Amino acid sequence: MMTICIEIFIKYLNFGEIAMKVTNGRLNGIKIIEPKVFKDGRGFFMESYSAKKCAEHGINLNFVQDNHSSSTKNVLRGLHYQINPGQDKIVRVTAGKVFDVVVDVRRNSPTFGQWESFVLSSENKKQVFIPKGFAHGFCVLSDHVEFLYKCSEYYSPEDERGIIWNDPDLGIDWPVSNPELSEKDTKYPQLKDQSDVL
Repeated sequence: MMTICIEIFIKYLNFGEIAMKVTNGRLNGIKIIEPKVFKDGRGFFMESYSAKKCAEHGINLNFVQDNHSSSTKNVLRGLHYQINPGQDKIVRVTAGKVFDVVVDVRRNSPTFGQWESFVLSSENKKQVFIPKGFAHGFCVLSDHVEFLYKCSEYYSPEDERGIIWNDPDLGIDWPVSNPELSEKDTKYPQLKDQSDVL
């Protein structure tokens, strides 16, 4: 045990070894971030965010607001986005597991209206960088989830927009058929009827 702890501490001191793996998603601009996790008998340590390392991978932003939501199984939140000028986000799960979805709402994008999904959990510790121009949502797969967002712009209620979660033109393969939704999320239009896209 002592040897393992010393090895982890040495790696921590050697800043170059505390790295994150960043890969591109299928949709242009989406990035999957996998922090380096150091485990021992006490638990684990990881660097969950580094402005320097993010910048090295093209995420050179000033995040100004952190949000935290707590949800139960079958809750679905989304699909949300913000205009004027929009929000860049890094999202992750600290407890539980979600099916996470991004939708390209950039009108001039070759992948406009396409979606991509990820499983984010407290076990895999994956994060997703979502740039401006994407709607975002998730549904909860575990009994309970704690979900964190880093945002590049402050929340602006008058600039919030959304797309109905089961838009047939998007055809998102949600793992739930009858999710628990907020009243607001049940009233969003389909993407084709949404004039405020980026």
